Amino acid sequence: MKATVRWVDGMQFSGISETGHEVVMDGAPEYGGHDQGPRPMELVLLGMGGCTAFDIVHILKKGRQPVEGCEAVLEAERAPEDPKVFTRIHVHFAIRGHGLNPDQVARAISLSSEKYCSASIMLGKTARITHDFEIIEAAGP
Repeated sequence: MKATVRWVDGMQFSGISETGHEVVMDGAPEYGGHDQGPRPMELVLLGMGGCTAFDIVHILKKGRQPVEGCEAVLEAERAPEDPKVFTRIHVHFAIRGHGLNPDQVARAISLSSEKYCSASIMLGKTARITHDFEIIEAAGP
């Protein structure tokens, strides 16, 4: 995997993934940024959320669960001193579907956090990661 990050102006950077997708990152105004993009560490947290949500939807679909929506809300704390690594991350999943099996949802979350989500497993080296979930019943078929 490769990526390129280029300085644009002030404290704004453009990141380009190996697949050609671009994201703008920017610093806070007090550090010379223009607040025109997420901070790099916000992207790290978003990456973890995307990684684990992807896993959960994939696992539920593979298990023939009628999943229709998945939202991961992440709350994180960082160390007060440099390096300001994540020390605690809590993920609340809101899984929507008609007749979802709670045991299979819990299993999907467990498999993602313990086996499949590379981002969660890496961040788990410095952060205590916890999860919970709710199932939102979708309208009938």
